[in-house]
Amino acid sequence: MTSKQSFAAGCVILIGFSFGLNAQQASAPTIDEVLERLDANLNRYDRDLPSLFCDEHVVSQMEPGGRDADTVTDSLFRLERTAGPEHTTSLEESREIKSVNGRAADSQDMEGPSLVSGVFEGGLAVVSANQKTCMKYTLEKRKRNRVDEPYVVRFATALTEENSAGCLLQEKSEGRVVIDPRSMQITRLELTTPHHVIVHGSPYASPVVGKRVLTVEYAPVVLGGQTFWLPTAISQRSVGDANTFHATVWTYKASYRNCHRTEVTSRILPGGAATQ
Repeated sequence: MTSKQSFAAGCVILIGFSFGLNAQQASAPTIDEVLERLDANLNRYDRDLPSLFCDEHVVSQMEPGGRDADTVTDSLFRLERTAGPEHTTSLEESREIKSVNGRAADSQDMEGPSLVSGVFEGGLAVVSANQKTCMKYTLEKRKRNRVDEPYVVRFATALTEENSAGCLLQEKSEGRVVIDPRSMQITRLELTTPHHVIVHGSPYASPVVGKRVLTVEYAPVVLGGQTFWLPTAISQRSVGDANTFHATVWTYKASYRNCHRTEVTSRILPGGAATQ
């Protein structure tokens, strides 16, 4: 997933309905109105989120597989805003690996039985107006007397030969997002892919296909005096189709803490002053 895939641009004008603190007076929104608010937040994220870095802790496991199949990685995770053509920018993930299984890293190649990438770059775009041609969205009904109950939007891919080139998800999938009614920010993303390519094939081995469940938890983070909702926990569980008595299970759990805006500060010292 990547934000390079054409996020909707421009200002979104919200008319005729209200959310959050005025929820008691507002009528229930439609799915299009919810998508409109999500797009406003998505556009701000894609436009204004600064380059940042966080502490990343990842536990990647495979069962059965023994201890050698478990990998614990601690890294300095970076999300960098880079310039593109025609005055555009995009977000790119990278990391500086500090340790692997408690020992200093001797390589910057991210290893592990199970890996996940791209969530910071474009995870929020899974439920967006830009993906309406690729998805079927359904807004769950809320109880009228529960104004603080979150909105829930369910989604399922609707891939065709005509639209698949512009679709964020390229495998048949379904899931849901949980939305905070006050901020209209996504707090949780759940994605299930029944036939996910877990391990790509090679000339010597066939690909491994199975069920993949990906979950992302979001929370508000203050960066440079502005609040953005960022992934704080990412988990994935993949189960290969069983060709033997026991199926292989891959799991991935990542947590993100101590996020800061990437910035450089400098000051001019008076002549002859020692550099600190």
